[in-house]
Amino acid sequence: MPALVVTRGGESLLFECGEGTQRQMMRYGVTFAFDDIFFTHFHGDHYLGVIGLVRTLGLQGRTEPLRLAGPRGAKKLLGEALALGVERQPFAVDIAEVEPGQALQRDGYELRVFDVEHGGGAIGYALVENERLGRFDPERARALGVPEGPLWGKLQRGQAVRLDDGREVTPETIVGPPRPGRKVVYSGDTRPCASTVEAACGADLLVHEATFSEEERDRAKETAHATAKEAAEVAKAAGVRKLVLTHLSARYSRDSAVLLDEARAVFPETVVAKDGLEIEVPFADASG
Repeated sequence: MPALVVTRGGESLLFECGEGTQRQMMRYGVTFAFDDIFFTHFHGDHYLGVIGLVRTLGLQGRTEPLRLAGPRGAKKLLGEALALGVERQPFAVDIAEVEPGQALQRDGYELRVFDVEHGGGAIGYALVENERLGRFDPERARALGVPEGPLWGKLQRGQAVRLDDGREVTPETIVGPPRPGRKVVYSGDTRPCASTVEAACGADLLVHEATFSEEERDRAKETAHATAKEAAEVAKAAGVRKLVLTHLSARYSRDSAVLLDEARAVFPETVVAKDGLEIEVPFADASG
């Protein structure tokens, strides 16, 4: 069942909460100290696990608020689900509805909501980090006579400094241009579509559904899902660095090689998701 955790700077974000999510979190050592769960849509396989998870958090004595977010209908559906399955809880649950085009501002990044093609107002999410400071050149700083210490910090932060001899040194002479942060995109369930390509443009990692192989292309269209080849075509069009195929039909549970081969024929940097898979997302310049 779908459930994806993104861990960044000590913060964990949970996307989807399919049946059995808490069991898998315990199995693979995923922290329960998270504050957000984001849903792409409300087909049962994407949210039914939230009832048991919230109950467990309550039994663990959690007191911090929990934030849930999803597309139109989230407040009613999630509210009713929690009222039905959780007798009482010692913490607040805040349910928000988000829509395509919205950007949720967070510390050091934003979470962009985009439209997908799966019906029922389904959405996807793009986690986009803020730009990083340019690379500081210590050798250049020493050559210009800038002493180590606070002046280096000011230059790194984009501030000009004045030396004891009266010279002014500007950041441009020592610090390189701003560097991009990382970008991770999760499609949720969807047909291949232009909005996903746009949201994933230049992404470091795209997690895209691949429910079927090309043999089931008509079935994919009927059910508003994608084939592995179609997911790879989205990744190629968006110019992403790595593609992860997820939401595979149960018919491929024993052998997903056909999906991997299909996708890699179009986009070689592809892997197939499996329970417990961990992927490190490095910065594009590979040096942090």
